[in-house]
Formats: sequence, C-alpha cells, structure tokens
Amino acid sequence: MSVTTVSIDELEARARSIRRTVIQMCRRRGQGYAGQGLALADLMSCLYFDVMRDPDGRGWRDRFVLSTGHSAIALFAALGEAGVYEYEELLGYGTDGSRIEESPLEGTPGFEITGGSLGQGLSQAVGLALGERLRGRGARVFCLLSDGELEEGQVWEAAMAAGHYRLANLVALIDANGIQADGATDEVMTVEPIAEKFAAFGFAAREVDPHDIAALRSALTAGADHEPTALVLRTIPGKGAPSFEEHHKVHYIRAGDDVWQNALAELGMQR
Repeated sequence: MSVTTVSIDELEARARSIRRTVIQMCRRRGQGYAGQGLALADLMSCLYFDVMRDPDGRGWRDRFVLSTGHSAIALFAALGEAGVYEYEELLGYGTDGSRIEESPLEGTPGFEITGGSLGQGLSQAVGLALGERLRGRGARVFCLLSDGELEEGQVWEAAMAAGHYRLANLVALIDANGIQADGATDEVMTVEPIAEKFAAFGFAAREVDPHDIAALRSALTAGADHEPTALVLRTIPGKGAPSFEEHHKVHYIRAGDDVWQNALAELGMQR
C-alpha cells in the first residue's frame, strides 16, 4: 500500500462537511437516519478521500459494499462531497420521486448492492472479493455491516467462506453502535464478543476507534497478508452533535426544525 498524501486535517474537514450535509438532508422532512450518518462520517471520509483506490487504466477499483442499507445517508453525503451528487439533490432525501432514498436500490450511483434487508451484504462482498482475486486484480472490498445484523445466520456463513478462501482483499467493517430498531442490541440478542467471533472464523480481527481518524486510516490501509480483516467500530450515534448523541430515539430521529438548527450550530454551522 502506498504512503498516503492526504493530511489528517483534510480528512477531519471532510468529515465535518459530511456531518453538516447529513443534518441538512434530514432537516427538510424533519426526519431521517441522522444518528448513523453522523456516526459514520469519519469512516466515509477516510474511505472515499484517502483509502479506496480507483487507478486509471488498470481495469479495477476498490469497492464499498453497504450492507446496512438504512445507513445510506452517510454514503450519500460522502458521494456529494466527492461530486457524484449535487447538494440540492441530496436535500430530496426520502421524498417521493427522489433517487436519494433512505435505503437505496442497486443501480443508484455509488451503491454496489441493495442493502435494505440486513444480513446479505457480507455474502455479496465475499463474492466480489473472490471474483477480484480470481481475475488477478488488486482491488479490495470493504463491507459495512451492523452489530444488529450479526444476529442473521447468513453473516456467519459468509464469514466462514471468507476465512476458508483466505480473502485477504476483504475488510469487514462492523458498526457496533449497540442499538437497533427494537432497542439495545444486547437486549434483543447478544452478539458479543464480536472481534473474537470473527477471529474464530479466520479473520484478522480487532477493535478500532472509529472517531480517531489517524487510527482508523492506519487500520484501513494496513490490511492482512493471508486472511480477511474485521474491524469492530464502536461508533457513537449522533457523533459531533452532543444533543443527538444523547437523543433517546437516535436510531431514527423525527424532530422539529429547531432541533435540526441546534444540531447545525453544534457542528459549527450557521443556522
């Protein structure tokens, strides 16, 4: 892996911009997955503005698979930052007739799969990673999945396959935020210890602070020589806006405009 030339300051600035866009996307309708968007901004900044490669003329590119479809708001905001979407279009998030859906379909620019039904993304990422290796290409495949979807058996079948084929070009990113639609993950179905379980399936697995961009970038660029990688990310839903970090309904936020304005102010943006 080549040495990065992007500064930490630049990546932090990108993450702040992604967070502001997330809030504005939810503000128009007064609702959305803002908690996830804010929590994943640092990861999106590292992946899309430093780590993932799209080399000219070599016939391959690194892939990002979003298994957790309802976290699409973070990816949309990052793609907007990268110039794939216009800002005004992003403000149509979740509205009738908009392609900026809360859980996008395959074919939406920037999305490799349909990730609305949880538990399927890692299987598809395993297929992509194996295909890239069989073609002799250097592409890596990054798959974001949630701790809640680890309750799906298909995830562990995919993990078993990844370990069996020793897919060193696969990186599983587990958004371990401790919540899901029905409540606290541990109360619905215990999935811990996550890193140890992935290690048992043949992954080089460890926990990484998802809000320390230097540590996150180092982990994402390191990879492993002969096995897939699993990074457990203890994200803080609503990260960057203290009022959202403490929000009792942070999995999906519905609120009046004053709440969104306050969040923008907390992020350092004029109302």
